[in-house]
Amino acid sequence: MDRSERAKQFMPFAALKGFEELLAEKEKMIVPKIELSEERKAELDDKMRSIQKNDIITVTYYAKDEYLKMCGMVSGIDTNVRYLKVVNTKIPFDDIYDITEERRNAFEKPANKDIY
Repeated sequence: MDRSERAKQFMPFAALKGFEELLAEKEKMIVPKIELSEERKAELDDKMRSIQKNDIITVTYYAKDEYLKMCGMVSGIDTNVRYLKVVNTKIPFDDIYDITEERRNAFEKPANKDIY
């Protein structure tokens, strides 16, 4: 018996295909979406207006029955369709819970006055 054929007999066997994925889905806790107050919405609106393309941000948003936190570069903002694109993830404005700006425009060099 050649080596590759011999290795196949020691491969793990899943008798119930997809069972582990189903269990993981069942264990997931469903979190209800938090309704934001008018003050909080105004605060988020101010933060959204200050964000520009290529800024590094951390955004907390609601997706698929849970809150997710993502840090990355803003690759697009569409105020007409009302979504924020961080790297390759499109996040609707209505699903955003919090935004923190980490660094203004990632392509600009930071101003450091100590360098000669």
